[in-house]
Order: sequence, then C-alpha cells, then structure tokens
Amino acid sequence: MKKSALINSELSYVVSTLGHTDEVTICDAGLPIAEEVQRIDLALTHGVPTFLDTVKVYLSEAQIEGVILAEEFKQVSPVLHDELLTVIDNEKKATGREISVSYVSHENFKVRTQASRAVVRTGECTPYANVIFQAGVVF
Repeated sequence: MKKSALINSELSYVVSTLGHTDEVTICDAGLPIAEEVQRIDLALTHGVPTFLDTVKVYLSEAQIEGVILAEEFKQVSPVLHDELLTVIDNEKKATGREISVSYVSHENFKVRTQASRAVVRTGECTPYANVIFQAGVVF
C-alpha cells in the first residue's frame, strides 16, 4: 500500500505522469468539465471532500510552479481565496521554490481547463473555488 498522503489511484497516476508545465485543475462541484478531459470525481456530497483538503493532499505529491485562478474567486469568495493563497505561500516556504499566481476571467478559466491533463472534482460548494496547477520539476 502507498505510504504517502495521496491514495486515490487515478490522481496518483496523473501526478506520476506529469511533465513540466502540464496542468491539473482542482474544482468545486459545479465547474463544467469537458468530455475530452480526464475527470477524477471525488465529490461525495456537498462539502465532501473540501476544496482545500484536496489541494493540500495534491500538493503533498505534486511539485508546482504556477497557479491560475479566476478573478471572480477573490471577489466573490475572498475567505477561501485567501486561505488558498496561504496554502500556496506555505508550499513556497516548504519547497524553497517560486510559485507564480496569475488570474484570468472565469470564462477564460473554464476554457483553459480543457487543456488540463485531468480535472479533479471536489464536493466544494463555495463559488469559484477552482484552481489550475502548473507542474514544476523536482530537480
């Protein structure tokens, strides 16, 4: 059995096959997911699993160098947005690596997810609780 925090086999496989700058989206329960993109559906019920819990487990396995968010996230759901930025800042400190954060409109965000290697759906019901992670390298 796998020893690290991430035990979901689909997500673990995606992380292990990422190349530099490949993207993975972690989203709330309502984000539309294109049929051609791999869907990893973790949602059980409203709020389970949470967006932040999923992000934290993902970051325990994946090296990232960039984060893309919708502009609307910081305006509509500022508390969760700020909590996510704290998690990202903690990841910077833990890895000693720079992580860029950029913003696009929600419409552009949805289009961008179509190029993700996978979209991970959580049970989060907070509006705009979505993030695209760009893979970094560990060397």
